[in-house]
Amino acid sequence: MKKVNCILVDDEPASRDVLRRYIADTDTLNLVSECKNAIEANEVVKRELIDLMFLDINMPKISGLQFIKSLPSPPKVIFTTAYPEFALEGFELNAVDYLLKPFSFERFLKAVNKYSYSADSQSVLNSRTILLKSEKKLYRVPISDILYFEAIGDYVKVVFGGQSILVHSTFQDILEQFSHPDIVRIHRSFAIAINKFDHIEGNQIFIEKKALPIGKAYKKDLIDKLDK
Repeated sequence: MKKVNCILVDDEPASRDVLRRYIADTDTLNLVSECKNAIEANEVVKRELIDLMFLDINMPKISGLQFIKSLPSPPKVIFTTAYPEFALEGFELNAVDYLLKPFSFERFLKAVNKYSYSADSQSVLNSRTILLKSEKKLYRVPISDILYFEAIGDYVKVVFGGQSILVHSTFQDILEQFSHPDIVRIHRSFAIAINKFDHIEGNQIFIEKKALPIGKAYKKDLIDKLDK
């Protein structure tokens, strides 16, 4: 079973020691890095594929809340703090859980299990990356960053994480590589990550202000998926 890549971010050495020990005692977790502040954590997140972050809220210069808001595609987060007044804002950011220091290993494990249950339906999407070749360069594309695909002649434009690449491939081959229930074909030339759309207006679906056409042959399947 693939382990969950995690990172811990806390400015207090004693708190890092506790989390490091708890993570080591949890078979499903793989500690990729531990950081003393958000600046260090930002560098790790940019170069590593992180599934879960244990993040202290009250840190110097940049708080945990400010840091997670600054990330365009943040990993799942379990906040850790000694200040209960931050709990509401933490959950407003879709935090998996909120651990109030000092917390026991049992409470820590409950938070990890909460992540595991919420991630079950997304496990393939969150964990897989695909290597794609474009203009003599090899790109590692996390499936969780995908916004949409567009067929353009003998190429497919793959839009992900604020960038796009052109891949010499058939549309069908690309969709098979990125096979997942959340990748939905909406038109003969377009497929989207259904969890990334903003709204539907008429026969168009909007993703990050980009309007994409919905084909008549695909609209019913799209609506059925949205109703589930």
